[in-house]
Amino acid sequence: MSKMRLKEALRECGALAYGDFTLASGKRSRYYIDIKKASTDPRVLAEITEEMAGVILAQGIRVDRIAGVVLGSIPLAVALSLRTGIPYVMVRKERKDHGTGKTIEGVLRQNESVLVVEDVVTSAGSSAEAVDILRAAGAKVGTVLAVIDRQEGGRDRLGGMGVELLSLLTAEDVLEG
Repeated sequence: MSKMRLKEALRECGALAYGDFTLASGKRSRYYIDIKKASTDPRVLAEITEEMAGVILAQGIRVDRIAGVVLGSIPLAVALSLRTGIPYVMVRKERKDHGTGKTIEGVLRQNESVLVVEDVVTSAGSSAEAVDILRAAGAKVGTVLAVIDRQEGGRDRLGGMGVELLSLLTAEDVLEG
């Protein structure tokens, strides 16, 4: 699928809107991305998953686990796990205050390599936090794969941690045409 087709699929399901928006950070933006609309639409989720699987293959990425950050990227991690056969884990932003109090749900062994999947990366705050949590648990993380990179510092932040950011689309792609 081309970038234009993915952009159109996001637009058709209402995940990509143009106008004047205030983001959670307080910044203004000419576009808004609600990937949850895309990840809850089976057709669009399947298209995103195929694209992500294609990136994994094209880049020669070999990992033991896929990790999704609760809540936004969990559907992506599940779908990609089903598509590739690679098991997944869920990373919580905060430790549970009940039960086992885990920050990582699922099986993760020492020295396993993990691919973190994200919906939208802006400054990469949640991605960086997930990488730190996974590394503290003994995992090796070298790549974050996002649906959209808003190109607002995330790539540099992750790069400073020794992590490569790959994305299906960038802000530049979303704003052109």
